[in-house]
Amino acid sequence: MKKALRIIGVIAVVAVIIAAIVTSMNSKPSNAEKVWDTAMTTGNLEAKNYFIIYSDLVCPYCIAFENAIVEHEDEFQKYIAENDILVEVRLSDFLYEYGESRPISSLHSALATYCAKNEGKFWDYYNEAVTSVWNDYFKNSGKTAFAKLNSDGQDYWVQIGKKVGLSEDFENCVKNQDPLEEIQKNAAKTAKLANGMPYFKLNNYVNSGFDLSWGWEYVQMYFKAGLES
Repeated sequence: MKKALRIIGVIAVVAVIIAAIVTSMNSKPSNAEKVWDTAMTTGNLEAKNYFIIYSDLVCPYCIAFENAIVEHEDEFQKYIAENDILVEVRLSDFLYEYGESRPISSLHSALATYCAKNEGKFWDYYNEAVTSVWNDYFKNSGKTAFAKLNSDGQDYWVQIGKKVGLSEDFENCVKNQDPLEEIQKNAAKTAKLANGMPYFKLNNYVNSGFDLSWGWEYVQMYFKAGLES
């Protein structure tokens, strides 16, 4: 009888261990565990669909994609709500850290955006910056606007902050490069995960690039591919 009980006990322990292993293998990390920074997300944090956009604010193709969204902000928010999508923007100075020409405007734009984020106004700043950069530089001039964007310097990005009501601390944050370490860390992670700029991971669908002539309908095509993946 004792031998039989021991055997039953061993079997029970093994069954528990196997069940734990199977549960661990089948469980997936939540979106909250995968997100780099919740301040750079929009939508339901525990949404069924998780879309990631790797971006640099002086990448013309990134701006073309993002400006199409900003121009259709209400429709975009309705779309992600109806389709249960969490969207995360992973923004960094990728082009400055890893690009061939290393545009200084990439660093300036990231510093300003992160300083705005630290004041709780990431989306206010990001949307205004996207609109400004598109209209001031890339809309009519395309890639040739890089030189002017670089020459306009840090003050261009500070002025955007003033438009959205950021404090004097924001300007000091930008000039002192307070969030530099965080930006460089995210740029390094982006270099390992992204192939090109912009780069998209929409559920299991991945793609890179966007044409300057494309608009909202192409954004929807990308998102649809992500939903179908």
